[in-house]
Amino acid sequence: MKYFIQLIIAAFFLLLFSFCTWYEGSEILDDHSEWKYSTHFSQMLNDQVMDEKDISNLDYFVYAAKFKPLFPVLMVLMSSYLIILTGYALFKRSSKKIALFLAGFGVLFLISSGIVSNSPTVGGNIFQAVFLISGMMAIMGAALYYFRVPKEIKTDF
Repeated sequence: MKYFIQLIIAAFFLLLFSFCTWYEGSEILDDHSEWKYSTHFSQMLNDQVMDEKDISNLDYFVYAAKFKPLFPVLMVLMSSYLIILTGYALFKRSSKKIALFLAGFGVLFLISSGIVSNSPTVGGNIFQAVFLISGMMAIMGAALYYFRVPKEIKTDF
């Protein structure tokens, strides 16, 4: 039950941060010079973005991540919390499985950090730092779970 309450609260905050990100990213409609560089989803759907109606809502998130990264970072952190909490609830009986889960999650974060490492925008640099720190924390958590000493070792002497 305690995991369910945490999941509900975290999902609420994820929705809140998503709405704030979407709102901040809607500034792309006024920034015509950025349409060429920040409308990847719209360019996949339409060959070229000619006016505001051609811009996809997903591109709002891209624009917000590049230029106003506070709420997108909070979205990533809240999503990560939801995924880690779900993994912990599923694998809580086996510390080795939790360690493997956290290690895989940490590797994904480190790969993501490498992907955004050469971004020229402020948001890209912030995301690189968040992914790098989160990846290292997840791998350290995995190591702690893997090499964890049992709580109590009973010996009869």
